[in-house]
Amino acid sequence: MLRRLAQSRASGGVRLLAVTLGVFVLMTILNGDRFLSGRNLASMCFQFPELGLFALAIMLALITGGIDLSIISIANLAGLSAGLVLAQSTASGLHVILAIFLALGVSIACGLLNGWLIGYAGLTPILATLGTMQLLMGLAFALTKGHAVAGYPEAFQTLGNGTLAHVPVPLLVFLLGAIVLQVLLSRTALGIRLSLLGTNPTAAVFAGLHVRRLQLATYALSGLLAGIAGLIVIARTNSAKADYGTSYLLQAVLVAMLAGVDPRGGFGTVWGILLAVLSLQFLSSGLNLLRFHEAVGPYINNFTKEFTWGALLLLVMVLHCAKNQHPR
Repeated sequence: MLRRLAQSRASGGVRLLAVTLGVFVLMTILNGDRFLSGRNLASMCFQFPELGLFALAIMLALITGGIDLSIISIANLAGLSAGLVLAQSTASGLHVILAIFLALGVSIACGLLNGWLIGYAGLTPILATLGTMQLLMGLAFALTKGHAVAGYPEAFQTLGNGTLAHVPVPLLVFLLGAIVLQVLLSRTALGIRLSLLGTNPTAAVFAGLHVRRLQLATYALSGLLAGIAGLIVIARTNSAKADYGTSYLLQAVLVAMLAGVDPRGGFGTVWGILLAVLSLQFLSSGLNLLRFHEAVGPYINNFTKEFTWGALLLLVMVLHCAKNQHPR
């Protein structure tokens, strides 16, 4: 049974790779040199890392059999915390460091709140994180009265718009986070315990695992990833607001499902998240370029993009279910 399950998951990864390459080839054919231009490729490298980090946060919660609906609110509150420090006219390099650590501290604290509500207060993950989503959004609105906090030092804006050795800094941050998370999930005892918790919570209890501590660690890490994404967002846009990026939540869930993360818990890979987020980025960028096509441009808009994302998700899930029927 375990061997068949491993083979099924491996074939799912191959299918996802085929879908990613297929989308890339299709968008290249439809858009020609515009899609493969250096400007477009660079633009994609700046755009997808923040969504990738949100998707990693969602994956981490899903692996344990939960979900984190509060990631966008955590990102916005963390971003606003940093923004309030950075927006001062006297902001210096020390302020940049202070703002980053403050944002990361806020995001971890929000994650720990989720973990406490789930592990110690006994709330289900969907209700706990739905509640904190509204709570944190309300707190962010109270801090700013709904206004944007803008105007940051150039040193901080490098986090969202800069390059290092001609490689976009957001891409480097995402790759670093992905590598660390991959090592954590596949090479440490914590990763094995998180998978066991998601696969069979009852067995995890009888195995002597500290389930509550694992849930605290899971949602603290999820909050940290969301906070890092929030820093990239405000650095790229040079502003922070309480309701930025609300569409990212559904997109992150979509990426996780495309990546083959088991919504029942127990399985998910960083490699799958990378392929899935690239698929959506290729599709999004390709459709945006098609807007300038004389024949199909008038028919391409944001609704077309969302329709195509939904169709892609259904296609991958149908293929996954058709090839991956196995009893739990």
